[in-house]
Amino acid sequence: MRDRTDRSGWFKSSRSADNPSCVEVRFVPDAIDVRDSKNPTGPVLSFPRDAWAKFLSR
Repeated sequence: MRDRTDRSGWFKSSRSADNPSCVEVRFVPDAIDVRDSKNPTGPVLSFPRDAWAKFLSR
C-alpha cells in the first residue's frame, strides 16, 4: 500500500489555478492514483494504466 500522505508526485491541472476544489493525480509504477485536493489524507482511487488511458480517450 502506498503512503497517502506523501505529497510527492501529486499534481492538478494548471487550468485549476488556485482553486482548491480539484482532483489531484499521480503516476505510480503500476497505476494512476486520483484524490480530492481538499482532502489529501482521504481516500485514493487507483486505476490500472490501461483503464486510465481508456477513460481519457472518451
